[in-house]
Amino acid sequence: MTIVGFHASHEQIAPAHLLHAVQRAEEAGFDAAMCSDHLEPWSVRQGESGYAWSWLGSVLQATLIPLGVVTAPGQRYHPAITAQAMATLESMYPGRFWTALGSGEALNEHVTGDPFPPKDERDERLRESVDAIRRLLRGEEVSADGHVRMDRARVWSLPQVPPPLHVAAVSSETARSGAEWADGLITVDQPRDALREVIGAYRDAGGHGPVAVQVHLSWARTDDEALAIAHDQWRTGVLPGPVIWEIDRPEAFDAATADASPDDVARTVQVSSDPARHLAKLAELLDVGADRVFLHHVGTTQDEFIDVFGEQVVPELKVVGR
Repeated sequence: MTIVGFHASHEQIAPAHLLHAVQRAEEAGFDAAMCSDHLEPWSVRQGESGYAWSWLGSVLQATLIPLGVVTAPGQRYHPAITAQAMATLESMYPGRFWTALGSGEALNEHVTGDPFPPKDERDERLRESVDAIRRLLRGEEVSADGHVRMDRARVWSLPQVPPPLHVAAVSSETARSGAEWADGLITVDQPRDALREVIGAYRDAGGHGPVAVQVHLSWARTDDEALAIAHDQWRTGVLPGPVIWEIDRPEAFDAATADASPDDVARTVQVSSDPARHLAKLAELLDVGADRVFLHHVGTTQDEFIDVFGEQVVPELKVVGR
């Protein structure tokens, strides 16, 4: 059966309200949740950026569903610290925690004061980080002197079974390279042919485990309201991949998307007031190979969305995926 999850956006919602939203989503029938891990929001209008790792512990304690995080080891987070955080959460909540690892965005990584590397170097750093994290989660002592530097690092409090490490990928190239090490793939919704290529690249390269797709959508009681929410909160989606990785401040994202029209945004965010229309679009994801679908309502209030989708979309999507 398809797993239908709730995406918790730290960039948009204060941590306490986001905790409440995940609890409400569990009660409404969502199977799982995932969250972002940001230092700064994409836009000044969003105005939030809670610390994911402390929040994760609170939500795992407050719910019973699986929970994951998309994070980037190697610059803002030293991989030894990431491994220690993973190990602690998995040892406290066995079988419920996973991570998706990516190469990061300048928006979150610039804080160290180090240059944000080009993509090929970031990919090499990610692979070194993954190798170090896996060894640390096995209890090994790790030293390294490449893109990642470590001196006799060891994680002492270990879970019985290490948590899954998924690859976060938008392009076919990243999905293909991640297949060498990942326990699963998470990607974002995009035109169906492009999404099919990303998933196919992962599977064709030997990638195993579940494939998850995060969907940015906007729902409200009217189409006009849903479109206005998307235009206010998620203009970032109009920017292409290479650009979005390199911009390093929310103010710069706002400037880069200042001329984006509502129609521009609607090409990257699933916008409708009709739950049935959302369901039909989400069902298409299963046809291209998704096993898990995480719904991100891009509005800053979540309760009504959770209730409506919990009643009219989530159960039907699970049935489609049987």
